Amino acid sequence: MTAVTDQDHTEHADRAGDAVTENDQHDDGRHGEGAPEEKRTDTEGGGAHARVGSDDASGRTDSAEAAESWDDGLIARRVTEGTAAEQAAPLEIRSHSAQPAAPLAYDGVLRSRLEALRELVGLSRARLDNRTLAEAGRVLDEASTRRRLSGQHTVVAIAGATGSGKSQLFNALAGVPISETGVRRPTTAAPIACSWSDGAASLIERLGIPPRLRRRPLQNGDADTQLRGLVLVDLPDHDSAAVQHREHVDRVLALVDAVIWVVDPEKYADAVLHERYLRPMAGHAEVMFIVLNQTDRLPGEATEQVLDDLRRLLDEDGIALGEYGEPGATVLALSALTGDGVGELRELLGQFVAERGAPARRISADVDAAAVGLWPVYATRRRTGLSEEARDEFAARLADAVGATAAGEAAERAWARNANRACGTPWLRLWRWYQDRTEPATGRLLLRAQADEEATARQRVEQAVRTLADRASAGLPAPWAQAVREAAVRGSQGLPEALDELAARAGLPPGRPPRPGWWPAAVLAQAAMTLLQVVGGLWLLGQIIGFMAPNLGVPVLLMVTGIVGGPLIEWSCRMAARGPARRYGTEAERRLREAAAGCGRARVLDPVAAELLRYREVREQYGKVAGVGATAR
Repeated sequence: MTAVTDQDHTEHADRAGDAVTENDQHDDGRHGEGAPEEKRTDTEGGGAHARVGSDDASGRTDSAEAAESWDDGLIARRVTEGTAAEQAAPLEIRSHSAQPAAPLAYDGVLRSRLEALRELVGLSRARLDNRTLAEAGRVLDEASTRRRLSGQHTVVAIAGATGSGKSQLFNALAGVPISETGVRRPTTAAPIACSWSDGAASLIERLGIPPRLRRRPLQNGDADTQLRGLVLVDLPDHDSAAVQHREHVDRVLALVDAVIWVVDPEKYADAVLHERYLRPMAGHAEVMFIVLNQTDRLPGEATEQVLDDLRRLLDEDGIALGEYGEPGATVLALSALTGDGVGELRELLGQFVAERGAPARRISADVDAAAVGLWPVYATRRRTGLSEEARDEFAARLADAVGATAAGEAAERAWARNANRACGTPWLRLWRWYQDRTEPATGRLLLRAQADEEATARQRVEQAVRTLADRASAGLPAPWAQAVREAAVRGSQGLPEALDELAARAGLPPGRPPRPGWWPAAVLAQAAMTLLQVVGGLWLLGQIIGFMAPNLGVPVLLMVTGIVGGPLIEWSCRMAARGPARRYGTEAERRLREAAAGCGRARVLDPVAAELLRYREVREQYGKVAGVGATAR
């Protein structure tokens, strides 16, 4: 390790003067109470401008050696207590073998939840707008990015309000004044990162922190071992008047693995902190530390009283507290100025980092938050779908619209009429023929009635589709209910015309209805009765004109037998024809109902069922994303 000479340091400071942050240029030159003054020497490219000593044994300059060996751009500092207030800390370069850190690995449960969320987003692209799925997409992107990065490091951000002392705490944990402290507000203008081990460059680059704002802690064997794997980030004030500072805070908070919220006795109940940050991040309690700083300003038992009130506010925010061995946020009090309680926080951070579970817990909490945000568009408290009763009612409405019942009755009457014509007496058939010939034409009335029937049938079809859509979409979240209704409306277009064509094809067959086997015998018997009437009549006529001998008994008996037997045979045939006629009409109605139901199923029910099936699929995926018990919320 080569120290920088005074002359080399002066030359470097002249070259890097433009890169010094505005925090180095205090008008009064004062820093926070008890903190030594420091001038930050910023370097571009992770120390590529620092000239360290002279050429080494291999003939290369030390600056070239540094540029190759320090691949993650972290700047090392060593500040001695005697010179820290007089000049900037000398830079320190440590050579190491560049080995990529092992990537982060998620457990099976988190992997399955992420896969379910990815499937959920894919199934929902055509049903939900991009704004609704934006947070879920961001979580998937961040989870994928974080998985490819180091699993040996934990990125922890220190956040707080103006004057809360977060930068003092940052310096106390690092053991060296890295982040500027002072009375001027805001002091921290951009995030500053400090890493306790190598290999965290990709994680810091993900946060958008340039190499000139990356630091190393004071070299301390015990502290380095205790916090090995920690990447600590000091954020600007979340309540800063500068919009850019707040943007830095919001951006980095969405990317870090954990966060330390630093509050002071005066602003620990600040509404901005609780409403804008703590309450929305309540689900991230397991990766949160809430630190009450500046306890040196509180007399006696006031610290415990403030802590109790802080815990009460956190409970109102919905943040679970990690007390009595339960998972949740860690709450403690300390004084970064005096160092009281800093050791306890360092120990807790060491245990937290050593577990290496913070990145996965953060991603899991992000998935939980995304699931809560998607609750209104996926979850429902009632059973959804189409029941068999609703399907049967829809088919019945279409059958009524197409006139299936009327068609069945018409078929039954046609069968019975054919039976009457075949088995009726000749005189009755002659009379019916005469009536058919003498009835007036009613063509206009029939056309008008037909037009009215068509209009009524169309209205019935539309009403049936609306009723089905309402039942199918009942209880569904708004986007899916709308998709179901749209599918039903699309299917109903052209449905009345299709039903008309179907009724024409599946209606009564052309020609006369079929005749049962007993009809010829009935026709023969009716012919015999007619023949008896004719023979008896002729016999009586012959007796009247004197052609035959008088004998009224036989011809009268023949005529009475024919006259009574003909209607009796006709009535018997009519009774016998009721069953076949009814079966014939029922069969005609059944065919028409099945045809109407098939047409409605193909055009309306199947598209609606497809939408309901898609919803059930996304609901199942949402259940996996939300976890056990979330779907019953």
